[in-house]
This record gives sequence, structure tokens and C-alpha cells, in this order.
Amino acid sequence: MQVEKKDNFSEFVQNNRKSIFISGGVLLILVIGFIVFLSVYDVLNKKAIEKVELLADRFDELRFSINDENYTDDVDSLLEELESFGQKNFGIAASRAFSYAGRIYSAREDWSACEEAWLKASKKGNKTYLAPIALFNVAVAAEEQGRIEEAIEYLQKSVDHPFEFPAAPRAQFNIGRLNEQLGDNQAALEAYRAVLINWQDMPVWPQLARSAIIRIEIEAE
Repeated sequence: MQVEKKDNFSEFVQNNRKSIFISGGVLLILVIGFIVFLSVYDVLNKKAIEKVELLADRFDELRFSINDENYTDDVDSLLEELESFGQKNFGIAASRAFSYAGRIYSAREDWSACEEAWLKASKKGNKTYLAPIALFNVAVAAEEQGRIEEAIEYLQKSVDHPFEFPAAPRAQFNIGRLNEQLGDNQAALEAYRAVLINWQDMPVWPQLARSAIIRIEIEAE
């Protein structure tokens, strides 16, 4: 029986040797291609990180002079480089570039451009810890433009993102605050209670949420 199985296998290999050879070659090419891709990706990623660090250093040098007319050209030049770099790259490096651009636009109170920059930062870094931070700032820019419903949506996305971030309880509290502005006290109460449930041991925000709940309930009597 064992001899028969070996004979059948040998016959199968003999009859299909061309297909097996081609399949093996294709598999080998795919493995080599994947290794090359990882190597190239690693090199490009390291170069991107090095470049964004240089841009970050320039941002730090200009951060307190963004609205100084004497530095307008320098800030504009940095903005152009940040956005160009962000468009051409990916992942954390690109997300960081757009986040610096968003901070510049925020300092200038150019909320439309600020929102766009942070939105790009969230998309480029969607699978990183930077995404919820970016979404939070998109919400801030949307609120500054009076688009409260959209701000709530972005805050909810920041809270629900797989990568939790330190400002999550603040984002959840702001969902309640903005719902109050819209006159939806029920949604506001639910948002404030979520702060108490999910971040009960955190300082500040649970206390503020509890005070807001008491105030709404008293006003409803």
C-alpha cells in the first residue's frame, strides 16, 4: 500500500512537473518581491520620519511667531512643505505633517483650512494613535465654524476609535456640551453619563459631567 502511494505521487509529479515548476517559480518571485517591498518600505519610512522631524524642528522654532508679520513668509513656506510632504507620504509621518499644518491654521484662526488639515491627518494616520487626536481637532474646527452637528460626529468618531487617547473623556464631555447647545438634553445626559461610566476614576471630567447632569435635571423640574 505504501509503495502504491509513492508510485501515485511520483506519477502525479511526473505528469504535472511543468505546472509545479511554474507555480514554484511564481511563489519564489512573490516571496522575493515581498522581501524587497518590506526593505524598500522600511527605508522610505525611515527617511520620511527623518524629514518630518526636521519639519517639526522648524515648527517649534516658529510656533510662537506664527502671527508675527515678520515671520509670515517663513510660516507660509513651512506650511507649503508640510502639506506637500503629507500628500506624498503615508502613515505616522504624513499624519504628523498635516497635524503641524493644522496647528498653524488654528493659531491663525483659519478654521476651514485647519479642519481640512486635521481631517487629512486623521486619514493618513487612521491606523495609528494620531487618528483620534486628529478627529478631536477636526471637531474643534467644525465647532468654531458653527457646524455643531458635524462637530459631535467627529467627537464620537474620536471616542470610538480603536486607539484610545488621553483626551477621550474630554471629547465625550464635549459631546454632551454640544448636544446641550442644540437643545437635545436627553442626548446630552446620555453623553455625560457615558463619562461617569467609562472614566469614573479620571480627574476633572467626571466631576464636570456630574455637575452638568444635576443642572439639567434641576432645570427640567
